[in-house]
Amino acid sequence: MNIVAGISNEDQDMFDYATVSHGLYIGGRWQPSSEGRMIEVVDPSTEAVIASVPDATLADAASAVDAAAKAAAGWRETSPRKRSEILRRCFELMTERAEILAALISLENGKALRDARSEVAYAAEFFRWNAEEAVRISGEFGLAPSGANRIIVDYQPIGICVLITPWNFPAAMATRKIAPALAAGCTVILKPASETPLTAYALAALYEEAGVPPGVVNVLTTSTPGPVTAAMLADQRVRKLSFTGSTGVGRMLLAEAAKHVISCSMELGGNAPFIVFDDADLEASLDGAMVAKMRNAGEACTAANRLYVQAGIHDAFADGLRKRMAALHVGPGTHSETECGPMITRKAVDKMNRLVEDAVARGAKALCGGAIAEGKGYFYPPTVLRDVSPDAVMAHEEIFGPVAPIMRFDSEAEVISKANDTEYGLAAYIYTRDLARGMRVASKIEAGMIALNRGLMSDPAAPFGGVKQSGLGREGGQKHGVAEFMEAKYIAVTI
Repeated sequence: MNIVAGISNEDQDMFDYATVSHGLYIGGRWQPSSEGRMIEVVDPSTEAVIASVPDATLADAASAVDAAAKAAAGWRETSPRKRSEILRRCFELMTERAEILAALISLENGKALRDARSEVAYAAEFFRWNAEEAVRISGEFGLAPSGANRIIVDYQPIGICVLITPWNFPAAMATRKIAPALAAGCTVILKPASETPLTAYALAALYEEAGVPPGVVNVLTTSTPGPVTAAMLADQRVRKLSFTGSTGVGRMLLAEAAKHVISCSMELGGNAPFIVFDDADLEASLDGAMVAKMRNAGEACTAANRLYVQAGIHDAFADGLRKRMAALHVGPGTHSETECGPMITRKAVDKMNRLVEDAVARGAKALCGGAIAEGKGYFYPPTVLRDVSPDAVMAHEEIFGPVAPIMRFDSEAEVISKANDTEYGLAAYIYTRDLARGMRVASKIEAGMIALNRGLMSDPAAPFGGVKQSGLGREGGQKHGVAEFMEAKYIAVTI
């Protein structure tokens, strides 16, 4: 089945999509669901069904854990250099296949090709970065304060890991977890979102080609994620859960993991403030706002959710953002000219509409957009709202779409208070020419990540994660990412 329109036959042959899109990947083998059930994959640009993937059962989940357990000892004992070389090969293959992977992401996710290409490059970097980290995992050696013994700390793989990823970055959210887990010596079971499973299966084929042994990476899709995940977490061989998704689901998974005392990493929701002070460079702040708000059409946990603009620059900023947002080309993700693709589902479009109607009812003014687009596809136009009330629902709820609410502020103390008035604490953005003020405000904002005079902060070399209800732990960074998949073992030695 040709599911990537516009891609050359030669590129299509790089992956056997007919196989990849119709099989669970367990123990290095492609297989159907044990009950023969399937999940339809829909192109959000057209609402057409483009493929079907297996709907995994509890029995399939058990098979995946068995496969991961069977491969665990061999991968754990594989030398760091060998693991590093395999991860590096994953990076090289992803880079070589970047165009076809981007087209596949655009097709099943709807994101603009330019964003999909950026995602593939970002996703591949996790393999390159962690290939380098794999050979730098070291222990500790010291003398006990009493002088009675030596203290040795050895870092060992935590064990079998269950990885759950969302639909908005189907490649990057997977590699951000898989790469450090493999670098640490762990085996994994990936459960990608059922809306965007094709990328995960395509990448599984690529990992195999790169030399990842059977059972080290397993991939399964399911329409019943709760029971399937609970069954895997109940298996005493599973020792780690890494989840990226909503705070609500994260809370439920933490409760489930607590029953079995399983280590958890949680990258959850966001409500990022984007703060522009009067002295900011107007054009630079608008450039940053377009990236922070419209990367992936706003469907990102780090997306600017509340734009606080100081009174002196407010009107010029609002008008500048209106012009830029109104000029964006909206269309199918696979079209090269598209700058803003569709939302992932009709439910997401309805949410945008509900949030905008609520804000307008509370006094906000739509400068552009603000109404559901007619026709096929889950489209919502880029929208700018000004004079948004702090009581508006969108000021407290993650928007996850191309809607930019602008709110005016007067003083530094005021905006810090407003920025922190949320249960979330993932990301924040600050624009000012005064570096001292920028650093001062950054230190007072309750967020795990701050972008100062930048609209993009994500980097495999930096620790990614939030505070408060935005999560637990960090992904990426120097040692942070790999450390999430390791346990410290202390050995007291008398010499």
